Amino acid sequence: MEFTGRRKTKAIGDEAEAVALAHLQRAGLTLVERNYRVARGPNARGGEVDLILRDRDGTLVFVEVRSRASTDHGGAAASIGAAKRQRLVLAARHYLMRWSSPPPCRFDVVAIDAGRVEWLRGAFEAQ
Repeated sequence: MEFTGRRKTKAIGDEAEAVALAHLQRAGLTLVERNYRVARGPNARGGEVDLILRDRDGTLVFVEVRSRASTDHGGAAASIGAAKRQRLVLAARHYLMRWSSPPPCRFDVVAIDAGRVEWLRGAFEAQ
């Protein structure tokens, strides 16, 4: 019974990712990978990228998807703090190790607030 909330949260997250992916594909991006994860260790958090896509110009796009039922407290986009950005960058750097010469990259956010989809291109830079 205690996992009901987690399952519901996971289902909401999966639905938000599907909405975001469809939105980005309609804009011409191509899916490369979903839910790329990097584990760090038993007591340290790794990183995860919700969606990795390729833009028409060849840019590799690392996408964080956030969904909120309302815009209270700044909405979905405002929920991505410095620690989350660091974990995204960690995962992206790990992902890019497979290339000897990585393509141009950017970090985007798809924020879904009360069903409204907002795509923030170049939402932040790797630090």
